[in-house]
Amino acid sequence: MALIVQKYGGSSVANTERILHVARRVAARAREGSQIVVTVSAMGDTTDDLIALAQQVTERPSDREMDLLLSTGEIVSCTLLAMALRDLGVPARSFTGWQAGILTNDTHGRARVLSIDPARLRASLDRGEVAVVAGFQGITTETDVTTLGRGGSDTTAVALAAALGAGCCDIYTDVEGVYTCDPRLEPQARKLREISYEEMLEMASQGARVMHPRAVELGAIHGIPILVASSMKDAPGTLIHGDCGMEPVNKVRGISHDTDIAKVTVLGVPDRPGAAAELFACLGGSNLAADTIVQNASAHGPATDLTFTVGVADLRRALEAITPVAVEMGASGVITDDRLGKLSIVGTGVLNTPGYAPRMFKALADAGINIELITTSEIRITCIIDQGRIPDAVRVLHATFELERAESTPG
Repeated sequence: MALIVQKYGGSSVANTERILHVARRVAARAREGSQIVVTVSAMGDTTDDLIALAQQVTERPSDREMDLLLSTGEIVSCTLLAMALRDLGVPARSFTGWQAGILTNDTHGRARVLSIDPARLRASLDRGEVAVVAGFQGITTETDVTTLGRGGSDTTAVALAAALGAGCCDIYTDVEGVYTCDPRLEPQARKLREISYEEMLEMASQGARVMHPRAVELGAIHGIPILVASSMKDAPGTLIHGDCGMEPVNKVRGISHDTDIAKVTVLGVPDRPGAAAELFACLGGSNLAADTIVQNASAHGPATDLTFTVGVADLRRALEAITPVAVEMGASGVITDDRLGKLSIVGTGVLNTPGYAPRMFKALADAGINIELITTSEIRITCIIDQGRIPDAVRVLHATFELERAESTPG
């Protein structure tokens, strides 16, 4: 008997009408004889609404209490879906993350899955039930509720697929698949038939919100193909997997962007071994990770200026962590800019194949878009630019690399 793991995002279960639509989809598959595990996100904007409620009570809610509060959104979704399935005559049982056996570390707000004991889910499936699991959440060894961070329901679904030995994980959302760029910014954006784990991971890490990066990581580690498709219509989606065939003529597979980028510059850092390690150790101690990192010669004598980027939401915590260390080591000061965006071209070979970086930089220059920082990986070139120019930059690069054209391979 086939085992299917599906995930439905917040837009797919935004209201009771859409929950009923999802229930009918799941019921149809269940009646075909498949065993089904469904992971759901919170309804629509529920998570944002819960955050707003907390902020009405306190400016600095504790991470532990926020996790417990936010976990309720997915619990509402999964119980309603289980009720809807039962009303359609399909046996179903809802599970919180901890009832589903998801054990995490104790990093509230961005916990990582340590292990999954799927015994209760297997028992439910063996009884002929659809197991409906609340995404985005787990529990620590101390029985504290944790959440996996924004987009964490993707991670829940792929982790469950790995733990249960499913052959694939289906991610259903409000778009038909993975596109060459955000179709809301560029109408000529083209849906990809397939994309490698590595390319999808880079796109997700650099701002493409169709998939959570950690879910892609888990898929790659455990060899779980991931299908991204629409929950609203029956249309072919995009398959994320490990082998995408022959090398394409155009190395650029997609363009990702993120408009919530903040830059932090520590001025006049003493030019001595270990200074950078001290600064970034304090970020790590606060469970923060810097993205783009650049070190330049300083105008403040025998010192350097060290610049890095974080998400805007993490800026306050980053400053709280790094400022005391900067003062203690004798740095000249800390300045920030939270009006930046991140823009990346992604594709296997873009860095090592001549021509791609110059074309990117020239296209942005011709459009009057200034580049503040540049960072690269083996399959990505990223520029930090003014936040307000992101839409223009996406459209310019999409046209420059002709991503609206159908994919082809060398003959």
